[in-house]
Amino acid sequence: MSLSHLAIAKTDDLPIRHEGSVHSGKVRSVYWLTKEDSARLCEERSYPVAPGTQLAVMVISDRISAYEIIWQGEDGLLGVPGKGAALNATALHWFEKFEQAGLAGNHILESPHPLVWIVQKAQPVMVEGIARQYMTGSMWRGYQQGQRSICGIALPEGLENGQRLSELLITPSTKGVLTGVAGVPEKDDVDVSREQILENYQAFAFRAERDVSQYEKLLSEGFQIIANQAEAAGQLLVDTKFEFGYVPDAAGDGHVMIYIDEVGTLDSSRYWEKSSYEQGRIVENSKEMFRKFLCEAVPDADVLLNKERMDERDEVGRIFKVPVDAMMAVSDLYKSKSEEITGKVIPEVGDARQEMLDALAAFGIVE
Repeated sequence: MSLSHLAIAKTDDLPIRHEGSVHSGKVRSVYWLTKEDSARLCEERSYPVAPGTQLAVMVISDRISAYEIIWQGEDGLLGVPGKGAALNATALHWFEKFEQAGLAGNHILESPHPLVWIVQKAQPVMVEGIARQYMTGSMWRGYQQGQRSICGIALPEGLENGQRLSELLITPSTKGVLTGVAGVPEKDDVDVSREQILENYQAFAFRAERDVSQYEKLLSEGFQIIANQAEAAGQLLVDTKFEFGYVPDAAGDGHVMIYIDEVGTLDSSRYWEKSSYEQGRIVENSKEMFRKFLCEAVPDADVLLNKERMDERDEVGRIFKVPVDAMMAVSDLYKSKSEEITGKVIPEVGDARQEMLDALAAFGIVE
């Protein structure tokens, strides 16, 4: 019996009027609207944006990616039921908290359905802002191999796996491939130092050198807002990734930095159970749980961990089907932990495609 109806995986073929190609990433598809539809909707819905702002419909799926692979389940289950709605609701919650705290706005203008955002176009900064409060993950793997610095930050001797760091570390990496920047390999997702960004701020798409400090401020203060609420819910925010971009201010005579992509979700952040940590055990409550499952389930975990074996990894991704119970365990985790951390119920989605089209009918862009 096929379980394909339980999760929505294909989101790039909706009959939404748009221009150009539909951009489909690991979990979201983006439909850029025409200039005419963008202008009309900005006026009809009174969006607080500059004249001429281009809009997009951003649709999230239930797909799950890890180690640069989109994984499929057994019995036709092509995603994690409820994952998309959990991610959207969680990110929207934190975006609103950040704006209420006076940090910065974000790219979302409206969310007409649990799987849909109406967003404004932003010029992305080519840096993924990563903040780390605990020694774990790739930082720990490098430390084990003798590395005593990360992104130009010196690390002391004697650190242990899972240890809380004495300060929040900002460890940026490249977003996309940058060319012609001294000391930065022409590859995606390369660690870079603050000094490299400052010396080449224009190449990283910052509009001014001072904006490097602004992104660090938005990253650090946003991290703390999430960490405080998560801890009150019994979870430790271990590390997280934010992305930023520029949009014209509403008057159209300047640019402001905003949050884009998603923030504080179980995809982009690592959470640990606080009570277990205090007892000396680490219980993962984020996508890291799924990554650990994969490493234990595939024949050779090094294929997933070693970027030099990408061809083999792609082959594993094509062949290996995740057991249904593992996919459903991820579903339960995403929904339950997102509700605990945000204090809000994650909305249920039934017939995803029809629901989304019904919600978008009022926008006059469904063909």
